Amino acid sequence: MNALREQLLSINNCLPLHTALVAVSKTQPVGIIRKAYEAGQRAFGESRPQALRDKASKLPEDIEWHFIGHLQSNKIKLVVGLAHTIHSADSEKLLIDLNKEAARRQCTQRCLLQVRIAQEETKYGFAPDELRALAASGFLAQLPHLQIAGLMGMATNTSDTAQIRREFRTMKSLYTELQQTCFPADPAFCELSMGMSNDYAIAVEEGSTIVRVGSAIFSVKN
Repeated sequence: MNALREQLLSINNCLPLHTALVAVSKTQPVGIIRKAYEAGQRAFGESRPQALRDKASKLPEDIEWHFIGHLQSNKIKLVVGLAHTIHSADSEKLLIDLNKEAARRQCTQRCLLQVRIAQEETKYGFAPDELRALAASGFLAQLPHLQIAGLMGMATNTSDTAQIRREFRTMKSLYTELQQTCFPADPAFCELSMGMSNDYAIAVEEGSTIVRVGSAIFSVKN
C-alpha cells in the first residue's frame, strides 16, 4: 500500500461516519489526483474554475467535484452544473447569478453559504447577523434553482486552538439556529463544511460534516 493510500485511509479512519472528506486537489496535477482516486478517494476540491473544468475533463466521471475557492460572477459558467457542491456562496449578488446560470442550464446547483467567522479581513463570507437577516427575509426561497445545503466557514489561521474551537462552535450554533428557524422542513440543509489540514480534528469535534484536507494528504511522499 503506497503512502498516499495509507494517508487517505488514516484520515478517513479518524472521521465519524457523518463526516465526509474532500481531498483538496487545487495544486495537484491530474496524475496525483488519479492516484488518490485509485486509492478510493472520490470527492475532490478545486478553487479555480478553469482548473476544475480542465481536470474534470481528464478524470473519471464519477468524481464528486467541490468548488471551494472564491467565485467571481464572470466565472460561474465554468462551475455551475459541474461542481457537486459550491462551498463559497458568499454574497447576495453571487447567489442571484448562480441561480440565473442554473436556470439557464435547467439544473439545480447545490451550494453552501460561506460565513465569515475568522478574525481576518482577508476572509470572504456573510457575517452571522447578515446571514440571519438574509435568511429571515425570504430571499433564499426566491432562488429555486439553488439547493442551499448548509454552511461553510474557515477559522482564523492561528496556533491558538481555543480560538479555533470558539469559531467552529460559533459556526455550529449558527447552523443549528438556521436549520431550526429557516430550514425546519428541508432535509437538504444538512452540511457544515469546516476544518482543513491544520484544524480538521477540532472541526470534527465541533460538528463538521465535511472537512477539506489538502496538504495533510498530498504532502506525503509516494
